[in-house]
Amino acid sequence: MSVRPPGTFDVLGVLDMNFRVTRSGRAFSPWEADPISSPSFDIATAVIQAVEAAVDEDLAEPDATDADFDPRQENPSLSGTDASNTSIHASNVASASSSSASPTPRAARDKAGSKRRRAAARQAGKVREHLALLPPARRPQHIKNAGPPVKTRFNLMKERVASTGWIGLRDDGQSKQEESAGFEEPGWTPTHTLPEFFGPNARWRGFKLIKYLGPKTRPITDATGRVFGLSGGHPDDPDWMAEVHDPAVEALEAARARCKVSEARTYHRRGNFAPLTAGDSYGGGQTEPGALVNGVINAAVLCSLMSNLAFIRLAGFATGLFVNWSPRLFDYYASRMRRFYKQYTHLQRPFLNSIWSACTFNLGPRTCCIGHRDFGNLAFGWCSITALGDYDYTKGGHLILWDCGLVLEFPPGTTIIIPSAAVFHSNIPIGVGERRYSFTQYTSGGIFRWIEHGFQSEEAYFASLSPEERVKEREEARARWEGGASLFCTLDELKSGSI
Repeated sequence: MSVRPPGTFDVLGVLDMNFRVTRSGRAFSPWEADPISSPSFDIATAVIQAVEAAVDEDLAEPDATDADFDPRQENPSLSGTDASNTSIHASNVASASSSSASPTPRAARDKAGSKRRRAAARQAGKVREHLALLPPARRPQHIKNAGPPVKTRFNLMKERVASTGWIGLRDDGQSKQEESAGFEEPGWTPTHTLPEFFGPNARWRGFKLIKYLGPKTRPITDATGRVFGLSGGHPDDPDWMAEVHDPAVEALEAARARCKVSEARTYHRRGNFAPLTAGDSYGGGQTEPGALVNGVINAAVLCSLMSNLAFIRLAGFATGLFVNWSPRLFDYYASRMRRFYKQYTHLQRPFLNSIWSACTFNLGPRTCCIGHRDFGNLAFGWCSITALGDYDYTKGGHLILWDCGLVLEFPPGTTIIIPSAAVFHSNIPIGVGERRYSFTQYTSGGIFRWIEHGFQSEEAYFASLSPEERVKEREEARARWEGGASLFCTLDELKSGSI
């Protein structure tokens, strides 16, 4: 090792404090600094304030009294130049060009500037709401303009879930109908086709085919009139496919090419396709809630997907469906998630504008699920499923809700929301040469249990209870499922606006 003379500067222009240097050029110091703490400083608060300030600054336009000339518009070579550098010369350039361009009238500039500032304030307000997990404003017209409801004889209250009421029952890969008939899927891809449900030679009787009637949302009601699911459609936007669906598909195909998923991981209880999962969870042997772990490459791929505007819009649309069609359940989620993320400031939701704590990108290229329940999710919670790809939705890709007797057409670009931990579901396979992907959002029941047990495991929680308190907890567990299911609203409640 060598030592530079003290007081000299290294190649980066940093004053050398006589640190020792190895042959590779790395410097190190034998001293360790004492930590500096500030009891009045809160990093979480500082980050939120910084984000809010950045949003205000990024979205706001210059004041009308400032020069309204942007030299980068006149000179494309400046398009990559930082705005702060070009603004120094803005007034000089503007004055030089005043002879060839007539200025905008002041009244028009003032009006345009005011409009931009109001828009910026609205956007900044939305960011603050998302950070605080405040429910977005409900839109009564969404209920009013909905499509006809899908009515079923299914009674959600009578479904069986885990004894704790927090998660669903683990299934063995068979629906009740398949179990009665002694049928079991022979492989990792679904085999049930439409003729098996409808037609003269149907094997599975009593099912109703729900045709896609356009982008309007169609509520799915149970025997008591509760809206327990949604055929959500998509926003009534003529550019939705071109601006959201197609870029999302392109991003998923690029992700499939770049990610590292072993062949073994493409075979799982939902079928044969590659999944990438992000967000926070608790269960499956975890000692406490934490972020789902991914390797360096997959983490980078996920970061790219979660920052993609198409998926941000898909995530926000599903949350909008949630808050409008099940406001009581949404409030239940929001109140618990506020407590959870206040306790664990190092964790974060995959999407700022979404209520769910985890998501999965199913990369296909033929994402069709065999029958299953997502039993680890909150038993009475909602899971959002968005279908993507290029396939004939009238022939394949349908969502089968076995317990409800429904087969729903599921076009690319649309979203369906169901209580996936309680309802057994699968897909109709797509045709040869077709592609199908999906994007799902959900929250594990284990997180809710952890919160309700005072941020501790079930074992630690029960150990802290007296015998009388344990009896009471078991009674509450038996009533938890019914209490959770009662959070779903009836169609009459939603239409009357009485919630």
